[in-house]
Amino acid sequence: MKIAVLTGAGVSAESGIKTFRDSDGLWEGHDVMEVASPEGFERNPKVVLDFYNQRRKQLLTVKPNAAHFALADLEKNHDVTIITQNVDDLHERAGSTNLIHLHGELLKVRSTFDEDLILDWKEDLNLGDFCENNHQLRPHIVWFGEMVPMIEVAADVVARADAVIIVGTSMQVYPAAGLVQYAKPDAHIYFVDPKPSISESKRITVFAEKASIGVPKVVELLK
Repeated sequence: MKIAVLTGAGVSAESGIKTFRDSDGLWEGHDVMEVASPEGFERNPKVVLDFYNQRRKQLLTVKPNAAHFALADLEKNHDVTIITQNVDDLHERAGSTNLIHLHGELLKVRSTFDEDLILDWKEDLNLGDFCENNHQLRPHIVWFGEMVPMIEVAADVVARADAVIIVGTSMQVYPAAGLVQYAKPDAHIYFVDPKPSISESKRITVFAEKASIGVPKVVELLK
């Protein structure tokens, strides 16, 4: 069976990674547009680089949780593709092998000159860190106002899936939120979230639980 899994911040929150923004609209004390937009990077690149340096350091201190491991386990029985809005590598560390990172990856950087020039990066990224063509490197993150290059590939994966699992995402952030609309009419949808934004129906099974509890239940069902 082909299974598409859409994951958001809620799947990594239990590992200790902060969810996208606090209720006051700030992101770890920063206005989101100051640290997650091309304009913010142009205005104050040092603030942006420092912000991602802190997030990168934090990522290296946390571990995958039961939800990540359960999704990796699902690969033993099914053809699984994880489409994540997260920029962490916890799915990979848990053992998942087929991933689409819609919003980029925190442990990678890319050239400001050639966006296809991408490097693995676990250290701090500073002003003066250049690519081979002598252009500043930037976080390999899709910022507000930028294209989401993998969205069409992700839509195709969802369109072919026999089942879709949605975990830890409000399905409010577009274009990712629109992906579920590509699901086949007979594809069953499993939704895991402590505060689900959609209701149960003949086609949708809802687990109103945190990811570490709900995801293993879905995986058990699908085995």
